[in-house]
Amino acid sequence: MQNKTGFSGMKPMAAILFGSRWLQLPLYLGLIIAQAVYVFHFMVELLHLVEKLPALGEADIMLIVLGLIDVVMISNLLIMVIVGGYETFVSRLNLAGHPDEPDWLSQVNANLLKVKLATAIIGISSIHLLKTFINAANLDEKTLLWQTLIHITFVVSAIAIAYIDKLLGHGEAESLSNSAEQH
Repeated sequence: MQNKTGFSGMKPMAAILFGSRWLQLPLYLGLIIAQAVYVFHFMVELLHLVEKLPALGEADIMLIVLGLIDVVMISNLLIMVIVGGYETFVSRLNLAGHPDEPDWLSQVNANLLKVKLATAIIGISSIHLLKTFINAANLDEKTLLWQTLIHITFVVSAIAIAYIDKLLGHGEAESLSNSAEQH
């Protein structure tokens, strides 16, 4: 029978190793603080946009708005890491049936989290690259080239991660079906 901690009947070393997952809790709490910093930064930038609006041209407005979108996308990335990582590596959130439960959370695992993070990073990189191209007249060719190469690297990496996840997923399904056929 298990006690409230779930450790009864477990060997001491196994209990220590299993319990060590809670050492990640301060990391996730720190990311929540970082999320609050991004909210503050967003509000400051939004206020600057509203204050300076009469003096801004269309390109300036677009650059500021892209900066705001960038902050939102980074914030979304933080939420995926905080919620998905906690759910995957620390403890269940028990949100089943909650009307605000994100669809992706019910299927979260380390591989899905990696793919979601990679696509979020591509989105963030795309915003940065768009800002760079809008401001291209003020930048040198070397900067444009490096930012484009870095973005392409993110895209290739995300494709590789998704492909590996697909291979692993099919491999698991194949081994499960082979195991079922043998029994």
